[in-house]
Amino acid sequence: MKGADLAKGIFVLTALAMLAACGPVPVAQAEQECLASARLAHAPGGSIWVGINSEGQTGGGIELTITSDYLTGRDPSEVFNSCVMRRSGQFPSRPLTDQPERGGIDLTPDELLPH
Repeated sequence: MKGADLAKGIFVLTALAMLAACGPVPVAQAEQECLASARLAHAPGGSIWVGINSEGQTGGGIELTITSDYLTGRDPSEVFNSCVMRRSGQFPSRPLTDQPERGGIDLTPDELLPH
C-alpha cells in the first residue's frame, strides 16, 4: 500500500502545481504581457525576413498577425484593461496611455475610429 500512497501523493502535488500555474499573475507582469494585445488591437503586427547561409542558399518569409480586436475596431485601452483584469484579477496600476513601454501606440482620437 505504501507505493500506492506515494503515487497518490505525487499525483496530488503535481495537480496542485498545475493549478497554481493557472492562477493570477502580479499586475505588473500582466500589464507587460497585455501590451502586445493592445498593440495588435491598434494595428496588425508582423515581420519580414531574408537570409542567406554559408552555402549560398537563400530564404525568407513573411509573418502577419491580424486580430479580431483590430478588425472590429476595439479600443486598445479597453483590450489592455480587460486583458490585465483577466490575467491578474485586478485593474491595471495605470492606464495604457501612461505605460512606459506602449510600443508606439498613439491613441489619438483619429486613430481610434473604426477601421
